[in-house]
Amino acid sequence: MHWDRFAQRMASMARDLLAQDSVDATLQRITASATELVDGCDAAGILVLQGNQVETLAPTDQLVIDSHQLQGQLREGPCFDAARTAQREQVFRIADLTNEQPRWPAYAPQAQALGVGSMMGFVLFTDDEDLGALNLYARKPGAFSEASELAGWLLASHAAVAFSSARAHAQMVRAVATRHVIGEAMGILMGRHHLTEEQAFDVLRRYSQENNIKLREVARLVCEEGSLS
Repeated sequence: MHWDRFAQRMASMARDLLAQDSVDATLQRITASATELVDGCDAAGILVLQGNQVETLAPTDQLVIDSHQLQGQLREGPCFDAARTAQREQVFRIADLTNEQPRWPAYAPQAQALGVGSMMGFVLFTDDEDLGALNLYARKPGAFSEASELAGWLLASHAAVAFSSARAHAQMVRAVATRHVIGEAMGILMGRHHLTEEQAFDVLRRYSQENNIKLREVARLVCEEGSLS
């Protein structure tokens, strides 16, 4: 690998990541960058583990979706493990999936049938609810070298920062939108029922609690229907 050229492309990619206008666009740029920058990578995607549910984000190929779904069904596999054991295992590389894999006896032969020859994975984010890993696939055994692993780790490090920034921005946008729609709903209730600001908010809050509906959704209902009949 020509590291000087790689460094230039990585710097360009990092700037590009931060310029994306949504979380989805950021994730798609991350996985596309993996296929562009990491030697041997034929496909990439992000596996998110929410409780026991597996979700695939920004896959570059159907192979990624099929592999993630298979691991979710079997409850085993390297990507599944990388997300589930994120605090202990930050990187994994499987040089040849055609060899016997005692750790994943059900997944390995079925992955071979999908056309997976070798794999790498990097923990991308962890929080209280979600665990995620950036997973790289090659159709040929032995496609990933130590240089590939280092390149993938550098990419994942940049990607984690960009993804965190994108998520924080999206959360801020949602929070502003939530405050706006709640304020609009309170104004409707105050005008129609001659309530104070505190009383109008209390109406929204009680309805939310009694019907197990998020406050924002209650507010949206008021804005759309004009009441909480």
